[in-house]
Amino acid sequence: MSSGATEGRLSRYESQKRRDWNTFGQYLKNHRPPLALSRCSGAHVLEFLRYLDQFGKTKVHTPGCLFFGHPCPPGPCPCPLRQAWGSLDALVGRLRAAFEENGGHPATNPFGARAVRLYLREVRDSQAKARGITYEKKKRKPPPPLPPPPPPAVSPATSMLHPDLNSMSLGNVDCQSYQYGHVIMPAGQAGEEVVMAIVDPCHGAFLPLSVFN
Repeated sequence: MSSGATEGRLSRYESQKRRDWNTFGQYLKNHRPPLALSRCSGAHVLEFLRYLDQFGKTKVHTPGCLFFGHPCPPGPCPCPLRQAWGSLDALVGRLRAAFEENGGHPATNPFGARAVRLYLREVRDSQAKARGITYEKKKRKPPPPLPPPPPPAVSPATSMLHPDLNSMSLGNVDCQSYQYGHVIMPAGQAGEEVVMAIVDPCHGAFLPLSVFN
């Protein structure tokens, strides 16, 4: 399978990471003297980043330039072109991952060296001043709030009962008292069956339970 077909199946990030890794490998081969990956250090990474500046497309004004600190210069100037800080920062991140994916140990990863981090910070600050812009870190979005817990399940029989009296007595008759003051009590007898009824003490209503069947 051709390399083009294989690369076509990779994501954009993975394709760019592979190209960056091949470019860095070629740089090590062309180094004088040639440099093995196992002997590469943070200092060699800094040499590689400075080497890439000659291919940069970002105008970085010098302190003596009239447009120093001007975000939108009105005219041309002889200031040099450099690699933008954002491009270098993303490049180092991809190469750091590629180094470990190709057998490198995280503890000896030259792209994670302190000197490289300090260099990137210096480039960021100097370019921000020279170009009159501000680099802001991306803020992480806060996690969405958790949904409120569901209300506790309550059985219908328990919810209807009067909170203070589950039962009451009217004379010699035991009755059930419910939440809204309704009372269930015997209303008579039909044959061998006892007829129960609901009494509403507020309105004087007397309804036999048979109407709900």
